[in-house]
This record gives sequence, C-alpha cells and structure tokens, in this order.
Amino acid sequence: MNYIISDVNLYRNNSFEKCHVLVENGVISAVSSDMIAVFGAKVINGDGLYMFPGFVDVHVHLREPGFVYKETIQSGTSAAARGGFTHVCSMPNLNPVPDSVENLKVQLDAIKKDAKIAVYPYGSITVGQKGEELSDLDGMAGDVIAFSDDGRGVQSDDMMKSAMIKAKQLSKMIVAHCEVNDLLNGGYIHDGEYAKKHGHRGICSESEWKQIERDIALAKETGVDYHVCHISTKESVALIRKAKKDGVSISCETAPHYLIFNDMDLQEHARFKMNPPIRSEEDRLALIEGIIDGTIDMIATDHAPHSEEEKSRGLEKSLMGVVGLETSFSAMYTHFVKTGVITMEQLMKLMHDNAKARFGIGSDIEVGKKADFTLFDVTEKYTVNPEEFATCGRFTPFDGMEMYGVCKMTVYDGKTVYES
Repeated sequence: MNYIISDVNLYRNNSFEKCHVLVENGVISAVSSDMIAVFGAKVINGDGLYMFPGFVDVHVHLREPGFVYKETIQSGTSAAARGGFTHVCSMPNLNPVPDSVENLKVQLDAIKKDAKIAVYPYGSITVGQKGEELSDLDGMAGDVIAFSDDGRGVQSDDMMKSAMIKAKQLSKMIVAHCEVNDLLNGGYIHDGEYAKKHGHRGICSESEWKQIERDIALAKETGVDYHVCHISTKESVALIRKAKKDGVSISCETAPHYLIFNDMDLQEHARFKMNPPIRSEEDRLALIEGIIDGTIDMIATDHAPHSEEEKSRGLEKSLMGVVGLETSFSAMYTHFVKTGVITMEQLMKLMHDNAKARFGIGSDIEVGKKADFTLFDVTEKYTVNPEEFATCGRFTPFDGMEMYGVCKMTVYDGKTVYES
C-alpha cells in the first residue's frame, strides 16, 4: 500500500518540522513541506500527530527460548511495536543461555521465525552466566550486539578484566548488570525508609555503585566500550559523570520507573518489585539531573515479564521484574516533556538517537530508506490497563495511572507492525 501522512510533526536531524511524508512500496519516497499528490495513495491525516523514528530499547527480556510461559518472541515484539519500538536488544538469561554458537542459534532461529521488529541478541559474558569461565565470545561475536550477563553481576575482577580484553579485541561492547552479591544480604527492595517502616530487608545502594566503580577502573585500563545497565543510585550517576569527563568510553541507561517513583511510593505488591529496586527521592532527583545534563544516555525499559503465579507472592517472595515496553514513551512524555523538565528533542535522544550512535542500531527517517517509524498522538490521554497489553506480562508500577501519548501506528522495514 502507498500512503501519504499529511501535516505531521516529523522528527529528523535533531529537530521537528511540519511536513508531508510519502511512503511507496515500503520506502520513504518523499518528504515535503508542500502537499504531495500521488494517484492511488491513501492519505493519513497526521495533523497533530508526531512521527518519530522507531524507538530503540537496548535492554529487554523476551524470555524465548526457555521461558515461553512468561513471554515469546512474538508477544514481546508485538508489545514493542505497540509501544513504538522497532529495534530491541534481548538479554541472555534464557535456556539455553547464549554462551556458545550452538546455544545462540536456538534464539536466532526463534527471532527469525517470529520477530515482528528487529531483535539483536546479547551473548553472555560467562558460561551459563555463572561467572566462572568466559563464554565463546569469539564464536558468537558476529551474531550478537554485545556481551552481557544481565541479571547477574560478574563478581570476579579478573574474569571481568578478561572479558573486557577479549571484547576490545573483537570490537564488541561489555554491557553490565552491576551488583555485588556480598552486599545484598537477602534484600529485595531499596534499603530505605519504606523498608524500615514495613519490616522489609533492603538492598543497599553500594551493591550497585561499588561494582560500577570497579568496572570503570577496568574499562579505563582495557579501553573497552562499556555500558551500564539500569542505573538507580545517585552515586552511580556521579561515578559515570566523572568517568565521561576522564575520557572513559562509557554509556548508561535508566528506566522510567526509577525516574518517576521513589521508595515511599511502594505498595505491598509485586508490580513494584524489580532489580535494581526503586530508590530514594534523592536518588530519583539525581537520575533526573543525569538525563538533563546528558550523563544518562538512554531510556531502557528492562522489560521483564513473569507469570501471574511468579508475581503473586508479595514484595518479599515474588520474582524481580516488571514490564515496560508499552508504557515507556507515554510515561516519559507525561512526566518530563509535558511538564517541561526536558524537551521532546531530548526525549528522542534518550529513546533513539543515543542508542543508535552507541550501539549502531535503529534507523532515521530519510528519503530512499525503508520506512521505520512510529506515529503518536501526544494529546490523547489514557489509563494504563495491563489487561490490554500485547505482552504476556501484566505487572507494571504504572497500573491505573493516567498518561498522555498513544501510539497510532508503527512501521518496521516498510511493513506496518502495529496500527490502533
């Protein structure tokens, strides 16, 4: 189908312009300030809508292979498309763990068969994510976006250094979940005021930032490209800000829930349980400062679906993880763009441009390229209802909240993968 999106607010070249976009045979064939007339082309009224490049999320859990009762490639990428994402990176806590060419192939076959958008798998840093021996980094390098043991921190300094040296040789990034196991002490929410008031065991901030501190020193020594997953503490922001000034090749991400909630917003419900946990108000404000000044490069969802049974055991005994692909843009737009904390251009850097520059994935809206975009109505308000999600996961801290920004259409590789 050929179509024209008329009078749309198009994001390209770091700014917005009101224009008309013609898509022919799945390719962007014209972008013009003047109305385009093409015989037989359907006209989609884009007046009041925003047209963005398809969003990029460098941190999602698609659960297949191994845990398809939580999520599948099909359901996870459908959720991504509904949230405006056309490029996602899939974490390696799977069964089998992608620690060898053979194990990785199981995931690659599932992606090829069922993915609605582009999915880039991570290879694990260590065999079985156990931290004891390096995975076959050489063998997997051509088919993975980077190496990560996400879900587990690499505890051994020597093991992480060896991984960084090898990744540097292979021109691959190390993407790290930073957590010192010896500092966890059985905790499961932030070691803050809420934990103390309600008798919960807390996870201290040091368990995160102490390993980031170690990894920064190793990254500086080895010269590897290094990315930190889901930062949540003020100390993490300060360490990364300084490392950037010192010339370390470092980037990082945080998730919407760390920017919007603090630990006093918690409830006795597993939709508020994730790892790392939602931290203090002081931490939240430091993270916001980090997105404003560019210390934090990307918004990632850490989309991590679990079954109803696994998330029905309360804060203490439920599994860690919440879903986020279908609420990420609207949460960020509602709380930070609409309120004037950041601009829409800054949000696009966080949700597309910076990930594209750092990870080399994603696509711009340019004449001659396959259509890869998403359309949003930011004036439309909705109430978050997990029962309407495309993902199999139903647990989100945004449940029941009113937000602005509804995805109307997502196109990847010239094909419409979501339309409301």
